[in-house]
Amino acid sequence: MLVLSRKKDESIMIGDQIELKILSIDGDQVKLGIVAPKNIKIYRSEVYESIQKQNQESLNVSKSLIEQLLKKNL
Repeated sequence: MLVLSRKKDESIMIGDQIELKILSIDGDQVKLGIVAPKNIKIYRSEVYESIQKQNQESLNVSKSLIEQLLKKNL
């Protein structure tokens, strides 16, 4: 993990297209601005983890349920 120190109104570049800007610092809360191409998906980590969990759960469909759905569509 790379650890960097930044002050308000400073930024960090990730590659050529992603910029993290420090917008404000209020106590233990830091507000970040992210400048990135629209095709880059950006999520808070807890949202990303929830999406991954839901995707994993959707893969755990029982074989009998799949067979039932196939019979209905035939």
